[in-house]
Amino acid sequence: MAESTITAKGQTTVPAQVRERIGAVPGTRLVWHVMPDGSVIVRAKTKSILDLAGILKAPKGKHVPVEAMNAWR
Repeated sequence: MAESTITAKGQTTVPAQVRERIGAVPGTRLVWHVMPDGSVIVRAKTKSILDLAGILKAPKGKHVPVEAMNAWR
């Protein structure tokens, strides 16, 4: 288990073993989630939503008309 201390300025150092495990480098952003029970989840934000652009390709031969996409209107 890794441990760190919060300074008077509210700062802390992420332990080296944790940085290595998550692949954190200087500039890595951390996202903090406080759960309803008071537990805290911290995750490294390694990708932007823009990194996912173009990852999926449309199936060949399956074109959907706009009218079918807006069926609820």
